[in-house]
Amino acid sequence: MIEKKIVSKNVREYIIQEYISHELPKASYSKIELKKTPLGEKVMIHTSRPGLIVGKKGSNIQRLNEVLKEKFEMENPKIEIIEIESPNLDPKSVAERIVSSFERFGPKRFKSVGYRALQNVMDAGATGAEIIISGRGVPSSRSKTWRFSAGHLKKSGDISLNHIKKTLVVAELKSGSIGVKVHILTPDVKLPDDVKLKEDIKADIEPEKDELKKIKKISKKDGKEERAEKSES
Repeated sequence: MIEKKIVSKNVREYIIQEYISHELPKASYSKIELKKTPLGEKVMIHTSRPGLIVGKKGSNIQRLNEVLKEKFEMENPKIEIIEIESPNLDPKSVAERIVSSFERFGPKRFKSVGYRALQNVMDAGATGAEIIISGRGVPSSRSKTWRFSAGHLKKSGDISLNHIKKTLVVAELKSGSIGVKVHILTPDVKLPDDVKLKEDIKADIEPEKDELKKIKKISKKDGKEERAEKSES
């Protein structure tokens, strides 16, 4: 029974997320999260373009609130807009911009689009990034898959599975479908093999000059005391 409830809950959340994603303007959001609170259900929309999500005088938010109440029977739904601080470090935002460029201008200049997007990601401070553009719509005689990469990107292990941000967005063009995969290793992720050496190790190991002088003075005093004791004896 518990498993059925969990499955039905996840299915309901997926349907709500899909509906909202189709209702919002294209390439306007990164991800949608649902959270249950004591006051009702909260829908959190992460976006780099909050003005486009809200709409004129909040029209989009009002319309979505009404639909969530009537169609999905949500209790007191509240839509929260969360602005993404660094869109170039968000894989969904990067992929959506590439897809939007393909849909507006076509995929003929896909190489320059891919390299420019990769450069923007690295300029934003990413440790590593990879952009893969593939599909029938790619105008190339040699290969239908092109890979653009820079920096340091883990391909296996815990970092690859749990810490690298990934997304896949598909552009539907007249020439065919083009898939855009974006993988980004953000600078806040600490790598296990990241070892930093101190610039001046000697300063931490060797005592300072003042301390050395004190040690010499103490040693001289001890030597004099020993000689005095010997002369008395």
